[in-house]
Amino acid sequence: MFDRLLKVINKKDFTKINNNNILIIGIGGVGGYALEVLARIGILNFTIVDNDKIEKSNLNRQIISLHSNIGKYKVDVAKERILDINPKININTCKDFITKDNIDKLFIEKYDYIIDACDTITTKVLLIKYAKERNIPIISSMGTGNRLDPTKLEITDIYKTNYDPLSKVMRKLLKEENIRKQDVIYSKEIPVKTINRTPGSTSLVPSVAGIYAAYYVINKILKDKREL
Repeated sequence: MFDRLLKVINKKDFTKINNNNILIIGIGGVGGYALEVLARIGILNFTIVDNDKIEKSNLNRQIISLHSNIGKYKVDVAKERILDINPKININTCKDFITKDNIDKLFIEKYDYIIDACDTITTKVLLIKYAKERNIPIISSMGTGNRLDPTKLEITDIYKTNYDPLSKVMRKLLKEENIRKQDVIYSKEIPVKTINRTPGSTSLVPSVAGIYAAYYVINKILKDKREL
């Protein structure tokens, strides 16, 4: 299944990609696409974490969401989908909501990279803190709601972000934790104002943010291994 991929990535580097273990927190609009891309590019080991079930409101943007699986846990649907793409993948699922009380259980296993695609600020800060303490590269997705333009997304240090309310809060909390650098995916687009706290969404921005997260991991693997 990887014949076309091996025209772009040589066999030695492809083998290095295979052997990584990736933790993805949140299998929604961003995390679902990140998982899909990494599975299709050859990663063979995942742990995916999400305590949500698929809802009708997910259908407009989440790659795993279908009318036929509404009401099912996202991690269960994602695992079934990924194993249908490549049955050789080892994929562990976790339905816990990650807090300071249970995060230690998650880190019993060793991960090479972490993708933070969850929505909860306290969990995001906790994940980043744990990753820094264990020297695990982590990419954290900032706000993708109320936006239309995927070309405004970029990977940067959180302290260089603008126009993003989530990034603003995260910068303050990370500074309090004495974390002075953190790679994030964020949008330079000024969010559309809505009449309530529930953000609007499209399939345009979260999907590309997920692809950026997958690219971040693959790019780091190849750079680290090649020592470019």
